[in-house]
Amino acid sequence: MSPTTRVVRSSCRGCHGVCQVLVHMEGDRVVRVAGDPDSPTSRGYICPKGAAAPEILYHKDRLTHPLKRAGMRGENRWERISWEEAISEITERLDRVRWESGTEYFALAQGTGRPYTEYTNRFANAFGTPNFVSPGHNCFLPRVIASSITVGALPIADIYGFGDEMPACVMNWGCNHTETGASDGMCGAMFKRALKQAKKVIVVDPRRIGPAEKADYWLQLRPGSECALALAMINVIISEDLYDHEFVEKYGFGFDRLADHVRSFTPEWAAPVTRVSASLIRSAARTFATTKPACIQWGNGIDMSTNAFQTARALLILMGITGNIDVPGGNVFWVPPKGIRPKGHKPPDFKGGGGQFMSAEKKATVISGNRFPFTPDCHTPTFWKSVISGEPYRVRAIWIVGSNPLSTATQGPTIERALKDYMEYTVVSDLFMTPTAQLADLVLPAAHWLEQDDVVFMHEVWCAMSRKKLAQIGEARDDRDVILEVAHRLGLNDAFPWPDRYAYLDWICEGTGMRFEEFKEKDIVMGEMRYRKHEERGFGTPSRKFEFYSTVMEHAGRPPLPVYVEPPLSPVSAPELARDYPLILMTGTKVLHYFHSELHQIDSLRKRHPDPLVEINPETAARLGISDGDWVSVESPHAKVRLKAKLFDGIAPDVVNAEHAWWYPEATPPDYRWKESCVNLLFGDDHFDPDTGAEPLKCYICRIAPV
Repeated sequence: MSPTTRVVRSSCRGCHGVCQVLVHMEGDRVVRVAGDPDSPTSRGYICPKGAAAPEILYHKDRLTHPLKRAGMRGENRWERISWEEAISEITERLDRVRWESGTEYFALAQGTGRPYTEYTNRFANAFGTPNFVSPGHNCFLPRVIASSITVGALPIADIYGFGDEMPACVMNWGCNHTETGASDGMCGAMFKRALKQAKKVIVVDPRRIGPAEKADYWLQLRPGSECALALAMINVIISEDLYDHEFVEKYGFGFDRLADHVRSFTPEWAAPVTRVSASLIRSAARTFATTKPACIQWGNGIDMSTNAFQTARALLILMGITGNIDVPGGNVFWVPPKGIRPKGHKPPDFKGGGGQFMSAEKKATVISGNRFPFTPDCHTPTFWKSVISGEPYRVRAIWIVGSNPLSTATQGPTIERALKDYMEYTVVSDLFMTPTAQLADLVLPAAHWLEQDDVVFMHEVWCAMSRKKLAQIGEARDDRDVILEVAHRLGLNDAFPWPDRYAYLDWICEGTGMRFEEFKEKDIVMGEMRYRKHEERGFGTPSRKFEFYSTVMEHAGRPPLPVYVEPPLSPVSAPELARDYPLILMTGTKVLHYFHSELHQIDSLRKRHPDPLVEINPETAARLGISDGDWVSVESPHAKVRLKAKLFDGIAPDVVNAEHAWWYPEATPPDYRWKESCVNLLFGDDHFDPDTGAEPLKCYICRIAPV
């Protein structure tokens, strides 16, 4: 190794950020990113997104300085301005909005969880707006909130074996963790290891995903029928007396009412609903209940339906009645490292935000009102419609951080119209120019993770890791630095008392006795895992018990026990419409090379996955005259898009799976042909989960034809 060559340990953020990496440097230049074999979180694993980090960092199309719109919106005419000009303009515009109209006339939108998450929500709260817009209603929040009201916190599959016991049975439900890299504080490679070590593996998925290839059971259910399957499994476990009596009697609430509730939900009832045979449902339920310890690894497939919240509740109940809550090898509550302050923690002397600027008649009124009782954010589709309609009021300014909603959200044309014709002022912070950013008034260059110093602790799991700034491209800035400066200029100092982000990072580390610079050199600090914590303190629910029967839902006037609801547009609920649109449409499944709409301009990744794909059963393709690799049109009652056919016999003949969030960065701006292959255009805006506002992205209807 030459004197100018060095290797630095850091933490990747190519997706949800739990994998430690070795960053190879030549002088000041990053030349390679590799997995860290000594990492307890990832043990040398790195996915293609992480390995492509240097290519992303130095990409010729990176945004490198603030840009101000110089023509009409959508004309792709920009002028370079300084950071001082950019921050002064944002401050002046937001200050004008709160004084003239009220703080609720500003909205803050963000994309998937990234380091900015710890500041975006804080900024919205401090400013005084209830209109925080995120994809949470379709991603993660249905499970998180269902968990909080059922058991007090989100239970995580214990795949790291800190209790010297790995899961003997793994039930993978609505999740393809081996194809996502990392998620929810877990590395996909560690989950793959847990699958190999398990005695029994049950996979619940309409698609034959990787883990299903060697699973003991693959329950290939009809998309959208997840809750029915879970209720039938609960029925088997209770009726055959396979439940954990000690846990239920000591730590459960409402079990008798649950037992009465599920009596009619037999496997014979569920079989025609789910298309999984009664015998297979019964056998899988017995296996899950009797193979100890067992865990459920669940994912985004649970969140994207109009029955999302009830399904999450049913899966939590499966964990609880089998006694697999907070036991080694079950579904556990991580013990975070001592002294690392949770990033949502309130700073000292915090007195609240800018609510005094809210207009009296609309004080604290979120755009979506109380339409969905178990979503904490502004419901995204409702928000964008309100910008056009002005009901209940029209937000005047929005700051979009790390999000490309034209491609990643549904109702893209509505969002396009809202930003182009109705929103007074839009700021977008991102790594690259996107179709959404092209409609902004101001575009800010965001820092890549190789340009960030950080304490990696977003999911507050069993460890906190260090991330190290190793490069600087142009004038790109960490989103948090920008938010902090704007907050200070707006007088939001109670919520942001730190003079800079390094003071904030020192505050995060304060309880460890280390300053951030010391913590950074440790690379990782870990908590000391303890199990069965409920035996000492109960659960964080109103009853202090595991709530099979939810008192919170009862109080909200919602079903306190899980109920199955047929998808609103399906061959069962809409048979006449299904004659014209006979295929069940799934989307939102992840691919290893991209992160939602990100990274399609990265050559090494695009070569591996060059086109937007739709999986079709070979039998269906033959009937429609479609060959593998043909371009096809996928059409719903709302729109039509163009995708490339991939023949796949691991999907039912009447089910297709289409990749989401595609756009073409190589195409001519400002639109980059984003409407051509954007599957999210196919979904309407009239069917939502009544509890969380989730959309039926996994269970819609469509038809396919050769182009």
